[in-house]
Amino acid sequence: MIVIAYFWQIEKKRIPFALSRMALNRRAVRNFPGVTFAKLLGCGTGERFTPSDADPLRWGILVVIDENQVDAFDKSSVVTKWRKNAHSEFRALLSPISSHGQWSKREPFSLSTKASDGAIVAITRARISFLGNFRFWKAVPPVTTSLHNSPGLISAIGIGEAPIGLQGTFSLWESGQALRNFAYKGEAHTQVIADTKKYQWYSEELFARFAVLELRGSL
Repeated sequence: MIVIAYFWQIEKKRIPFALSRMALNRRAVRNFPGVTFAKLLGCGTGERFTPSDADPLRWGILVVIDENQVDAFDKSSVVTKWRKNAHSEFRALLSPISSHGQWSKREPFSLSTKASDGAIVAITRARISFLGNFRFWKAVPPVTTSLHNSPGLISAIGIGEAPIGLQGTFSLWESGQALRNFAYKGEAHTQVIADTKKYQWYSEELFARFAVLELRGSL
């Protein structure tokens, strides 16, 4: 299986199109031949993970799909309509290296690749309890500052299925070692890991790493 991540930048006048596609594309994407898991995503800065972070000019789709259907999906009406209405597109073809946790009560990524010496993508996703949001928002700024200043980070954005409570990140790294240094040696991030265990603010969480097979466009 291959994981495909698309992110599109649109103009302000295309926001109604984007909002309608978020509603109308869901069934078409999930029912596409070879797709075993799919999420339509809003995007944001990932600075505080509050509603103010939301970026209405950037949207995405993530699918887990049979390798033989990658080209067909790329030429599908879903993708071509987004492409026609966007002024830029980023596409990543990814192969899962590791995945811990669940996304919508599922384990979506079947591991198919050993650790890579090349570029790495990390996806985090969490369902945050309502009361946990307030404590989480206070804890996030030092982590995001550390993330964006981390050696080896190429780019990172916030992703989510809703403005509140369903939060995540999509980050691209030069290497697995650079990602590990941030995750396990950065003081701010290790503190949040400890606080997560203490306060139990997630009702569901997932952390996954992927080898980069192909990148097209700029994140």
